[in-house]
Amino acid sequence: MPRNVLRATTAAALAATLLTTGACSDGDGSGGRRTGSGAAEPVKPLSWGECNAPTAAQGSGPAPGRDWQCATLDVPLDYAEPEGETIPIALIRAKARRQAERLGSLVFNFGGPGGSGIATLPGAAKEYEALRARYDLVSFDPRGVGGSAPVRCEDDRQLDAYYAQDSSPDTPQEEKAYVEGIRTYQEACRAKSGKVLPYVGTENAARDLDRIRQALGDRKLNYFGISYGTELGGVYAHLFPKNVGRAVFDAVVDPSKDAEQGALGQAKGFQLALGNFAQDCVDRGDQCRIQGSTAKEIEANVIKLQKDLGARPIPGIGGRRLTESQATNGIAQALYSKELWPLLEQGLDEAEGGQGQLLMALSDALNGRDQNGRYSNIGAANTAINCADSKERYTLEETKARLPRFRSASPVFGDFLGWALLSCTDWPVPGAWRTPDVSAPGSAPILVIGNTGDPATPYEGARTMAERLGKGVGVELTYKGEGHGAYNSGDKCVQGAVNAYLLDGKVPGAGTVCAAA
Repeated sequence: MPRNVLRATTAAALAATLLTTGACSDGDGSGGRRTGSGAAEPVKPLSWGECNAPTAAQGSGPAPGRDWQCATLDVPLDYAEPEGETIPIALIRAKARRQAERLGSLVFNFGGPGGSGIATLPGAAKEYEALRARYDLVSFDPRGVGGSAPVRCEDDRQLDAYYAQDSSPDTPQEEKAYVEGIRTYQEACRAKSGKVLPYVGTENAARDLDRIRQALGDRKLNYFGISYGTELGGVYAHLFPKNVGRAVFDAVVDPSKDAEQGALGQAKGFQLALGNFAQDCVDRGDQCRIQGSTAKEIEANVIKLQKDLGARPIPGIGGRRLTESQATNGIAQALYSKELWPLLEQGLDEAEGGQGQLLMALSDALNGRDQNGRYSNIGAANTAINCADSKERYTLEETKARLPRFRSASPVFGDFLGWALLSCTDWPVPGAWRTPDVSAPGSAPILVIGNTGDPATPYEGARTMAERLGKGVGVELTYKGEGHGAYNSGDKCVQGAVNAYLLDGKVPGAGTVCAAA
């Protein structure tokens, strides 16, 4: 389990990794640099060229091929000093199939925070082929991520040890080791990336997003935000409401919840998803490989496995051994998508027999570790962005006092998510807000999709986001399904509603419900 709240990214990105392994603007484009006269200086058009293979920081993998083009956009490191130092923002695109009917660019953020759009979009593009008919599909690495001034903390060897450490300490000695591990990690972030840490928050990323819009030559931003990408999109809509074109938020982060409330929501969400997985296993009878005749018995066996691994890790991949923390990470990873449930079933069965390779592979995928032992910077960027955003700084005593609530919310995941409240405690820069402002009066309608079985971004957040965007802006659609997100489930009802809006401008009726087949 990561030391911060479980990263909210797309199930498609996770599955692909595993299976191949300030002030409010009035929306006038004032993300553009201002000259001495106060006029906004136009952003230069992008120069597109051939894409290289993703770097280790982006997640590794092969080059995306001739269908894809890449570019770099320079943006201010600090928007308070727009003519000062700049940082690069890496972008990728695939041009629309039907150029004569092209509507513009559709910009994706797949979540995290900390996920690389450069590495994710080519692998996920098949899911959005209908949209590519009339849109250029575009994504980017947000500041602090991958190819965009990436935050760097510990090296690969240190990260192997960091993710293997006990993240749910039971004794004073384990507690001391856990706290020291976080402090060592944070000091590495400060030493290697101190210059960028104050500037990697979501508001700056939203300002970058408006620069991207201008550089693409689009009058309005057409946007598809998934998971954390919904929070980024909400902040963008608040800052630049008049610049919002057609936008979709899928797997919605609840903008009303602070760090503790968000972590509690995830604890409940992952526990719900684990229960649904267990019940599915029970319903399949003898076809299920896991011991237990009821969902509660299966959950009890998972808890027993965690405790056994806490006392004695088992063989994992190479010379590494699967610890309790890594096993819990692996379980969480598989709950992001119903497509991964068979791997979770197999992994739990094998771990019961003393073999932890599959659960470790799942854990590695969540933590951004490739088969060669190289980590992407998703963990470092995730921590840096979360801590730049959130004002909360919990003491050890405050964290321990909250643990009973987390354990009550989830016997399997609660301890890990509760202890993770310490992730920003000694962070070297202050946070920006308790919760983000996403009110967007004057914005075009934004389609907000909630999945009732979503473990990482619980369903209730979609209604809150729709309400907080404002009357006539947020339009809620409910998907009764499993996994993280709705569009990538393949559900025809969801995809039909999204495609009709993005391609034809047809806004679905508020309160539309789609049920998984």
